[in-house]
Amino acid sequence: MLLSAIQQRVIGCLLEKQSTTPEHYPLSLNGLTNACNQKSNRDPVLALSEAQVQDALDELTTQRLVTTDEGISGRVNKYAHRFCNTEFGSLQLTEQQRAIICLLLLRGPQTPGELRTRSNRLAEFTNVNEVEAALNELIGAEHVVKHPREPGKRESRYSHLFADQQSALEIQPSAAISPELKGDDLNDLLTEINELKSELQKIKLHLGL
Repeated sequence: MLLSAIQQRVIGCLLEKQSTTPEHYPLSLNGLTNACNQKSNRDPVLALSEAQVQDALDELTTQRLVTTDEGISGRVNKYAHRFCNTEFGSLQLTEQQRAIICLLLLRGPQTPGELRTRSNRLAEFTNVNEVEAALNELIGAEHVVKHPREPGKRESRYSHLFADQQSALEIQPSAAISPELKGDDLNDLLTEINELKSELQKIKLHLGL
C-alpha cells in the first residue's frame, strides 16, 4: 500500500473525521477538500483544489481503499475509507495504533511526545511509554520506521511506511505553498536571492568567467 502525498492527506482526513466528527462522516467532496486544506493539525498546509482531491479519491477507489455512497435524488456523493479495520482488508489496528497512523499521515514525522499531545481526540494515551509501545508494535508490523535521533534532540521521530516516495514531492511546487507566508518574509527571501546573485557575479568577474 503505497500512497501518493495527496492520497495520504485524503486518507488521513477520512480517518480523523471518522473519529472527531462522526456525525459528518462519510464526507462530501467539499467537506473533504476543506479538511485537506485545514490550517490546524496539518503539515504542510495545503491549498488543494476539489479536482485534485477528486482525482485522489478516484485513484483510491480503484485501489479499493475508498468507497462512494452515491447521492440519490440530487444528494451529493459521500466518501468513506477502507484503509484499515474493515472486513475487506488485512490492516487491523488498535485504537492507539490507528491514531498514530492518522497523525503521521496528516503531519509527517513526529516524536512520541508530539504524538501523545496531538492524539487527544483520536485515542487515549496515559503516558509517552504507551505511545512508544504502540509505535514499537507498528514497527514490528513494518508500518512505521524510527529515525536516528537528531543532534540536540531528546526524542527520535517516527514516520509511516505507506508513502510512495516517487510522488512525495508532487504537492510541493504549488499546492503546498502555505498561505501563512507573509509579504515581508517573501521580500526578505527575494532580497537574499538578489544578494546571492550579486555575489556570484562578483566571483565570476574575479575568475574571468
